[in-house]
Amino acid sequence: MLQTPEKEIAAAGFPAYLHGFSALDSCLGRKAANAVHVLCGADVADLARLFEELRFPGAAFADAALDVGEKTWYFRCEEIDGGHSLHKHRASFGFLEFYRDCKTRSFHDPNGVYPVLREIKAEAPTRETLRRVMQSCDPGSDPSRAAMDGAMILARYFPETGIRETNAAARSLGREALGVPPGTEEQRLLLKELLCVPSPSPGFEFLKSRGFIAEHWPELAAMDDVDHSKEFHPEGNVWKHTMETLRYRKAPGHGAGFDLRLSLGLLLHDVGKPLSQPSGGPRRPFDGHAELGERQARRFMEKLGFDSGLTRDVCYLVRNHMLPAALPRLPLFRTAEKMASPLFPLLMELYRCDESSSFKGLDGYYKSSAAYRSYLKHRRNPYRSADGKKL
Repeated sequence: MLQTPEKEIAAAGFPAYLHGFSALDSCLGRKAANAVHVLCGADVADLARLFEELRFPGAAFADAALDVGEKTWYFRCEEIDGGHSLHKHRASFGFLEFYRDCKTRSFHDPNGVYPVLREIKAEAPTRETLRRVMQSCDPGSDPSRAAMDGAMILARYFPETGIRETNAAARSLGREALGVPPGTEEQRLLLKELLCVPSPSPGFEFLKSRGFIAEHWPELAAMDDVDHSKEFHPEGNVWKHTMETLRYRKAPGHGAGFDLRLSLGLLLHDVGKPLSQPSGGPRRPFDGHAELGERQARRFMEKLGFDSGLTRDVCYLVRNHMLPAALPRLPLFRTAEKMASPLFPLLMELYRCDESSSFKGLDGYYKSSAAYRSYLKHRRNPYRSADGKKL
């Protein structure tokens, strides 16, 4: 493929527009997300002739999809009579009715959202800005679609929104039931896109307030019902702790995104706590939660259709997330196999985020890092065993 799919469609003579989040991010000069949304004048048969690997996701928001590398292009096929007719294509929020012509590269802004985009680009959106965006919700849109799009608006463009403002934004949409359940691909895409942004917490809080998480992701909702000891987790209960861990991921390098394995590992690392019994006494109140969490994480990811390789890697992180803290005091025969895994550096990064979120400081992380570095050093030395003893 010599050019991006939307450009191929335009080159074939069909109208093609980036729309919604894809057009907004293009206007803001942001790196394209893993999902690219294209409104096009080609029908499904036309797209099938252009792209041999076209697939049909069975999603309400797209008629067809194309996977290229780590990105997916989602195509919505409509009759388009030039840019002036784009206002007929309703989105869940008027804010999302924004388009970029893939041929001329010009933008179409039927609802006048440019002033909001200027505030967002200047990193100066206000509560009033958020209120105006949320008020643009189409009352005729499906409540589930509005919940998902509202969560992504908050996570992408209003990352500093606090819980109080997030709950107010959720209430502004009314109290309608969620309506048509979103499909597997829609839920998986939503979760991946939320975890791609630096601060996904406002999006998750919005979904929780709307009842979306309780209805569709009950494994996550259960974490909000489990309290933590303030001695170990002063940041709050299991849900609040989990949201806090995501804030400590390191910013990705140029052109890269957050590691999805790490992000899912952080989201699910304590998912076993609601299932564990407080039988370990006051010092070990969630004994066995890592093993329970691995099984719960696997069920959750399989339900959302994640591939088996990604699921396996995330389950490794969840099952072993307690191990790094014990490295300095455990004998090597109990840890060497785990440290030999290519995933162990990612497990150490999960531990760093976990420790950072609890406000305990990183002394434990530094000691464990030293133990891991010592293991790596001795493993490469042909004259010493992995624990540093002379051979």
